[in-house]
Amino acid sequence: MTTAAAAATTTMRLPFPFRGQTLLPPRHRVVSSRKGPGRAGVAVSAAAGGSPATVLVTGAGGRTGQIVYKKLKERAGQFTARGLVRTEDSKAKIGGGDDVLVGDIRDLGSIAAAVEGIDALVILTSGVPKMKPGFDPSKGGRPEFYFEEGSDPEQVDWIGQKNQIDAAKSVGVKQIVLVGSMGGTDLNHPLNKLGNGNILVWKRKAEQYLADSGLPYTIIRAGGLQDKDGGVRELIIGKDDEILKTETKTIARADVAEVCIQALLFEEARFKAFDLASKPEGEGTPTTDFKSVFAQIATRF
Repeated sequence: MTTAAAAATTTMRLPFPFRGQTLLPPRHRVVSSRKGPGRAGVAVSAAAGGSPATVLVTGAGGRTGQIVYKKLKERAGQFTARGLVRTEDSKAKIGGGDDVLVGDIRDLGSIAAAVEGIDALVILTSGVPKMKPGFDPSKGGRPEFYFEEGSDPEQVDWIGQKNQIDAAKSVGVKQIVLVGSMGGTDLNHPLNKLGNGNILVWKRKAEQYLADSGLPYTIIRAGGLQDKDGGVRELIIGKDDEILKTETKTIARADVAEVCIQALLFEEARFKAFDLASKPEGEGTPTTDFKSVFAQIATRF
């Protein structure tokens, strides 16, 4: 913005605003494997007649969203990729194909066409703070941030994500994968202070809404995102921000993207929420057995 002990088997409702949970001593669950990825149990089945499952990626113009969208297109035998972006410029940035639609997640009607006929939804939208002009690092101090009017976390990370969940539910979607951030158990987390946006508070509220929706879901709370190659690290799974107390609290965007896609393939990934990070490259064994990863997760929220 990970190694779960036995966790609640029912969804935990957090009041809003909520109190941060007491952080437990970090107990990593490192997930590595030398096995091949099995396919027993598929979370998203192909449409009737054996066609690939249609998956909508929202925020497809973002750095992580682009990777998910590209990975889906590379697996055309399993998936039909569809993207949702906010502007025509973002559409052009990822190829400008007919399978990329432009819409505003803050407007439920604006995204109706994007969700029509989809089997699964991967939510990668997020409010983005901007630095106020005039900051001079040579003079010391810290930069100040703000959110553009109408694009604050309440509008994007709460209302926008709620709209996506509602729209997907209305068309009978089979699964939603939502990518959030670690840190949501701590109201005083520095990310909440950026632009006074309380971004993790609003993200957490959307996560709770999804968990309460009745839809099959996978909530991935990613650590600090890095622009590095994926598939070369050992993943770490955890809960309740335990990882933030350790030195292994980052992850490559490409690894987050891969976990998103793998979550669509395995029944074991449904109705799960977890923190996600990785060991540094060269330490441990790169994770390949994603079914075992998901099977180890007990946390529903």
